[in-house]
Amino acid sequence: MSFAIIETGGKQYKVSPSEILKIEKLDSEVGKTIQFKKVLLLNDDESTEVGDPNINGAIVEAKLLDNIKDRTILIFHKRRRKHSRKKNGHRQRHSKIQITKILSKDGKVIGEAKTEAIQSKKVINTKETKKLKTETKKVSKKLKTETKKASKK
Repeated sequence: MSFAIIETGGKQYKVSPSEILKIEKLDSEVGKTIQFKKVLLLNDDESTEVGDPNINGAIVEAKLLDNIKDRTILIFHKRRRKHSRKKNGHRQRHSKIQITKILSKDGKVIGEAKTEAIQSKKVINTKETKKLKTETKKVSKKLKTETKKASKK
C-alpha cells in the first residue's frame, strides 16, 4: 500500500489515497483541488524515498470537502480572594480533505483514490441504516403488542 508523509500547518501527516483528514484551516473554496508540495517521504510497494528535508517535484493532491469548527474548549481564569473571574471559549477551525493522488518527483502516479466507489459506499450505507432502523421499529412494536396480550391473559 502506498503512502506519503506531508507537512501542512506546522504538522506532519501520514496520508494514503482516498483517506479523509482533518487539518488546520486552509483558505480555499469547498470542492477545489489542493496540492501539497512539502512531501517528506514517499512509499510505494517496491521502494521508499526520503527527502532532505523535502522531495523536490513530489506532489500530493487533495480535494477540500468542508471547512468546519472543532468543539468548544472553555478557558476559565479565577483569582482567589480577589472576586475576579473570566470565562472564555475557543473553537479551532479545521479543513476536511480527501487525498486523491500521490505523485512522485518524476510525475508518476504512486497512488490514486477511487472516488466513485467511496461515494457509492456512503450512499449504500445510509440506505441500509435507514432500512435497519425501520425494521427494528416494526419488530419492537410487535413485541410490545405481544407482551401486552400475554399479560392480559
